[in-house]
Amino acid sequence: MSGSPNVSSVALGHAPGSLVYIGDREAETPVIDVIDYDDENYTERRVQDVKECKCYIGKPSVTWINICGLNEEIIAGIGEQFGFHPLLLEDILNTEQRPKMDEYEGYAFFILKMLTYDEEKEEIETEQVSLILNEDCVISFQEVEGDVFDPLRERLRSNKGILRKHGADYLAYSLIDAIVDYYFVILEKIGDDIEDLEDELLENPQRDTVETLHKKKRQMITLRKSIWPLREVISKLERGGTGFIEDTTRIYLRDLYDHTIQAMESVDTYRDLLTSMLDIYVNNVNNKMTEIMKVLTIVGTIFIPLTFISSVYGMNFEYMPELDWRLGYPLVWAIMILVSVVMLLYFRNKKWL
Repeated sequence: MSGSPNVSSVALGHAPGSLVYIGDREAETPVIDVIDYDDENYTERRVQDVKECKCYIGKPSVTWINICGLNEEIIAGIGEQFGFHPLLLEDILNTEQRPKMDEYEGYAFFILKMLTYDEEKEEIETEQVSLILNEDCVISFQEVEGDVFDPLRERLRSNKGILRKHGADYLAYSLIDAIVDYYFVILEKIGDDIEDLEDELLENPQRDTVETLHKKKRQMITLRKSIWPLREVISKLERGGTGFIEDTTRIYLRDLYDHTIQAMESVDTYRDLLTSMLDIYVNNVNNKMTEIMKVLTIVGTIFIPLTFISSVYGMNFEYMPELDWRLGYPLVWAIMILVSVVMLLYFRNKKWL
């Protein structure tokens, strides 16, 4: 088993398994929350040291250890306490990983992308979430505090549904499901933005419209990079890719796989729609430029004979019959106006105006 390639220059020169934090978010002071439960009992507490988590391993209950804030020290302590593989610890600190699943002896390891939407900036924020699953425990790692798991915590506290009646594998499924469900929240918000963009594009496109279109296309790329490999992970789990998933949970994984397919179809639909809208914007700009050029061409065409007439009578010849004629000046103006009117009527008849 080998670690994923790291494209960041931060890790260049380090040996495989070296613990180096790679990410855009500043490493925070880690916060460790522990939830331990079964069908009858529930405890929730915040611990100060990772050593306090070791006592939960091996209990008949299910334990969820959630660590917010990544740094080399806390990850090294986790590895020392639980005996995790160095390559796994390296992947947790490298937040540039793609969603994937690796199976080690005694536990399975997952990397997911948790997405949230900043409505003020209209931007998607990406955070890597790593999960370690064994028979009775799930350990999750987040870059910063704040996630999409609050509804899941409420279900655990209130003992609603079947969550506390199942094992750690169902908890891992529920965490993945919460992440996927929020993809649809983001897709709905982006869908509303695309509808507004479509109306703006048809009624009154602005200069920044094309920038917004490109921004939405980049968001579709972010969603696709998060969902496409996750679909492969869930498919592998549903087909029995790891021994830590019970048969009763695989049914729910099948439903989760359908959700990822639906999300991918929405992403592809929005991406095609944005491409079409961009083509419409470019065509509208070209049409407007064509209309402007047509008007300028018509104006120039009208002034060609008028320029000819004025240039003829602008020549400095002494013996021009019209120079001594009192009506010569009005006659030239009448001829020029008549020529302009005749040409305008001709253009209108040809529907060029």
